Amino acid sequence: MGPLYFCDQAPGLIATRFNGSILSRVEDLNHDQTWRRIQLKELVTRPANLPKNPHFSSGPCAKRPGWSLASLSDALVGRSHRSKPGKAKLQEVIDLSREILGIPEDYRIGIVPASDTGAIEMAMWSMLGARGVDVLAWESFGKEWVTDITKQLKLADVNVYEAPYGELPNLAGVDSNRDIVFTWNGTTSGVRVPNAEWISASREGLTFCDATSAAFAMDLPWQKLDVTTWSWQKVLGGEGAHGMIVLSPRAAERLTSYNPGRSLPKIFRLSKGTELIEGIFSGETINTPSMLAVEDALDGLRWAKSIGGLTHLVKRSEDNLKSVSDWQQKSSWAAFLAAEPATRSCTSICLTINDADFATWDAKKQAAFLKSLTGLIEKEGAGFDIASYRDAPQGLRIWGGATVETADIQLLLEWLDYAFITTKAALSAS
Repeated sequence: MGPLYFCDQAPGLIATRFNGSILSRVEDLNHDQTWRRIQLKELVTRPANLPKNPHFSSGPCAKRPGWSLASLSDALVGRSHRSKPGKAKLQEVIDLSREILGIPEDYRIGIVPASDTGAIEMAMWSMLGARGVDVLAWESFGKEWVTDITKQLKLADVNVYEAPYGELPNLAGVDSNRDIVFTWNGTTSGVRVPNAEWISASREGLTFCDATSAAFAMDLPWQKLDVTTWSWQKVLGGEGAHGMIVLSPRAAERLTSYNPGRSLPKIFRLSKGTELIEGIFSGETINTPSMLAVEDALDGLRWAKSIGGLTHLVKRSEDNLKSVSDWQQKSSWAAFLAAEPATRSCTSICLTINDADFATWDAKKQAAFLKSLTGLIEKEGAGFDIASYRDAPQGLRIWGGATVETADIQLLLEWLDYAFITTKAALSAS
């Protein structure tokens, strides 16, 4: 048995031994003395090592292993994106995205403004209204699409399927003869759809899939997806401001045959009259892109190809999730926000605090505790930007996308245990 340390103000509650670097057991000696002041020693050993890359933000996300500013040395700065070499770089982004993601040859791929938000918005404003819409929401961004459809587009025939954070709505109730709008992976809730079996292969409606935190980390079933969007800043660690949109032949047909009867700003226009603006799908962007960001996107795509493509990208993300899952099963204080294992995201891994004391605190005290915990982690240089999303339940969010090394995740988890015990002890002592 290791050294004894007082760790709480409750009578006789003391720590009895260490297991590796964290406390493993607490015993109550059942004596009557009440300690008025904690005799706080070192309740948990400070981890010896820091993650090599402590960036765990869910957007913009960690750069690929080995990245440096030198990776952008070939950026076409000071040149027009419409020049021959400029268009060639934009076309390479499209071609590599198709190759790595396995996008069918008859699907169109375009680079569009305003990140994933711009991509999904231009799709909804250009194509929705031709038939009824089923829209699914189980986290903040899905709820934004509900708001756009019901309050901005003001479509009349809309079914909204909602679920609280940590859960999925009833997918079996969705009608594939209607248009379907959904996120594949909820970035702010850590909940993903487990598969696309609920989407009919013989559907009459179109599917609109916001896949921004799924693309390059999850295997997307393209034959079930008609409009798919993502941004550069997620799984491959690119920069913000640019989005990608993929259109199936059925989606392209909708664009040329349906007039929504609403005015569209320039950055939303994918067609002109009954013709697609084909240049968008061959590197002719609607507005001026950052050629630095383009070079950075190419760097991420080339890295992805070099390590073996989608199979290896998915494995890296799933390995990160497994590392957190293995740790969580032994944790005395952490739980997944997504209760169902099959729906747990391997990119935006969301945790809640499963601690009896924490549960008794009001929201303000809980928030202060988590701010101190994440602040300690950041001060030590062990992990940045791991707080839960502002609209999500109080907790933590760890990015596990393909650019994050599993070894860094494992080191962060050691620091989380250290920070939890240290922060709670300090709060009790104050």
